[in-house]
Amino acid sequence: QVQLIESGGGSVQPGDSLTLSCAASGLTFNTYRMGWFRRAPGKERLFVAGINTIGRSTYYDYSVKGRFIISRDNDKGTVLLQMNRLQPEDTAVYYCAAVERYSSTWSDNIMDYWGKGTLVTVSS
Repeated sequence: QVQLIESGGGSVQPGDSLTLSCAASGLTFNTYRMGWFRRAPGKERLFVAGINTIGRSTYYDYSVKGRFIISRDNDKGTVLLQMNRLQPEDTAVYYCAAVERYSSTWSDNIMDYWGKGTLVTVSS
């Protein structure tokens, strides 16, 4: 049974940093590309960041590029999302997702597995 468990969410102030973690189990982790998505209140779920199987290639939505960093540890089966200079518009439920098949795009309809999400609130 595949499980993706996110942690690290919380409430922070604008300008703060936060690191999300996703622990994967039940899958051959180093054969899956991993991604982070988020759903802001009242909006659809959107891609945030992705990383390839060995961690050499990373991908970011323009809204977070230069502020967020995605990384993975294949020995531990974890993927991190380091979020810097957080802004109120970053408030959302953040989801970890895994996909085995290669795709040139990152969209939620190609992902094989999802976590349940962790809430990040940015407010003064």
